[in-house]
Amino acid sequence: MRAAIETPESFPAAAAPRRPAPVGPVRHAAGTSRLSDCKLVDLPKIQDPRGNLTFIEAGRHLPFKFNRVFYLYDVPGGSDRGGHALKTTHQFIIAMTGSFDVVLDGGNGRQRFQLNRSYYGLYIAPMVWRELENFSSGSVALVLASDHYNEDDYIREHGDFKEALRGA
Repeated sequence: MRAAIETPESFPAAAAPRRPAPVGPVRHAAGTSRLSDCKLVDLPKIQDPRGNLTFIEAGRHLPFKFNRVFYLYDVPGGSDRGGHALKTTHQFIIAMTGSFDVVLDGGNGRQRFQLNRSYYGLYIAPMVWRELENFSSGSVALVLASDHYNEDDYIREHGDFKEALRGA
């Protein structure tokens, strides 16, 4: 079951008329989890008999400017991806084809989201543990990230993540 979906208008940058001001990466202080900030976001969907079109504009549809795009594909059955938190990087995940689940952990609770359509995605704030699982055959996960890859931004052990949330 899908959780409530936020519309692009729910983000402050979307209020700007036609041409939103550039938005830099919004950062939460290290050591603070923002599970409550994570949400499903509807993207514009233009229906056309020749094929539908969905788009994402930096600073308009997401609460961050994206600087990196990557995708996961050919994930073997039964395999999981993710299994980490990011200290300062914001991410937005879309199921371009197929389906998969994203399980988020904010340190004091977990929430599961099923992604299975290319016209909505999941915004993940910094300092939230994420696991991607239950990939259907042929699924493709597209990820937009606020920052370039930086190994120092990753927390790869769940125990270290819990310690970081406690301020240790």
